[in-house]
Amino acid sequence: MAVCLLISKDGRHKPINLPHGHAVILGRGPETTIKDKACSREQLEVTADCNRKCVSVKQLGANPTSVDSQMVGKGNLLMMRAGQQLHMVNALYPYSVCFKEDPSSCQSSTEKCVGAKRPYGSSSLDGDHHKEPSGSRGPRGAQDSTQCELGESTSSPPSKLKPNTHTTDKVETFGHWSQGLKSSMQDPKMQVYKDDRVVVIKDKYPKARYHWLVLPWESIPSVKALRREHCDLLRHMEQVADGVVEQHCPDHNLLKFRLGYHAIPSMSQVHLHVISQDFDSPCLKNKKHWNSFTTNYFIDSKEIIGMLEKDGRVTVKEGTEDLLKLNLRCHVCGAEISTIPKLKEHLKTHTHGR
Repeated sequence: MAVCLLISKDGRHKPINLPHGHAVILGRGPETTIKDKACSREQLEVTADCNRKCVSVKQLGANPTSVDSQMVGKGNLLMMRAGQQLHMVNALYPYSVCFKEDPSSCQSSTEKCVGAKRPYGSSSLDGDHHKEPSGSRGPRGAQDSTQCELGESTSSPPSKLKPNTHTTDKVETFGHWSQGLKSSMQDPKMQVYKDDRVVVIKDKYPKARYHWLVLPWESIPSVKALRREHCDLLRHMEQVADGVVEQHCPDHNLLKFRLGYHAIPSMSQVHLHVISQDFDSPCLKNKKHWNSFTTNYFIDSKEIIGMLEKDGRVTVKEGTEDLLKLNLRCHVCGAEISTIPKLKEHLKTHTHGR
C-alpha cells in the first residue's frame, strides 16, 4: 500500500507520516515548528486514505484552515489531494501531500510528488468566472455578505468599465459560506464597477446607507496574506473606492466615508470596505456589527498600506477579537449607549454621521 506524507512547502521540518486511516492531530508545536499563537495546538485533524489517494482535513482550531483558496471552517471537513495546497492557519504555513510506494522518493523532491504549483501569494483565480454552489450558506453574525441586487452597472473613475479580460474556462466550486465573496464578485448582476484589477460590489446586508466592497481579482485570502508588493494594488483599490463614492452617492459631499479592512475577516478574499459613517441601516443589529466598524477592529486602508511599506506585512494585535465585545459607544462623541435602538436614535443627533 502507498504511504502518505504531509510535506512543509517552506521546508520548516521533515515530512510528517500520515498512516492510512489513522487520524493525526496537528497544530502549534515541535512537530510543525509553528509558534504562531493564532494556530491552536490542535488546529486540524488529518486522515489519509492511501487507497483513494486523498486526505480528509478537519479544522479544530478557531482560526481558519484552508485547502487551496477554500476555507474549511471550524468543525467542517474537506478532502485534499496531491497537487492541492493546505495552509495550516490564516493562509500561512503551506503544506502538500504525497502518495508514493517508496516514501524516500517523497522526501527527496516535493515537486515530483505534487507537480508544479503557483508560488504562494500568486493568483489562483486569475479572474475566472466561477459557478455559484447550490445550497451555499450565507454569512453569520457580524460578518460580510455580498449577494445583493444592484441596479445597472456603470463605470466610475479612475478607468472605464469594461468586461473582465481575465475570463477563462476554469471552474472552481465554493461550497463553504466563507467563500461567498468569490461567488458574488464573479456575478455581473452584483457588480457596480470592474476593471482588469478589481471589482466593486454592494453588500447585501449594508451596515450604513452606503456600503460597498472593493475586491482584487488576484486571490489574496486576507490582510495577513498581503505583502509589500501589494501596496500599488491597495492604492488602486482606494482610488476606485473614491470614484464609486463620487458617482454613486448623490450626497457624497455631505456624508463622511471610511475606507478600511476588518482585522480578522471571516470571508475569504481580501476586501476593502467603503462605508458611510451614518450607520443608518436595518442590517446593523448588534454589538458585533457596530464594534466591527467603529473600533480598532476596523483598520483604515492607509494604515494597512503604511504597515506594508514599513514592515512588508500586516500585523494584527493580540486580543483584537475582544474588541467586538466592547460596550456600545458613539463613534462621533464617545457617549456610551446601552442598546442598539438607543444608539440609532442618538446617531440622529449627529447630522450625516459627522
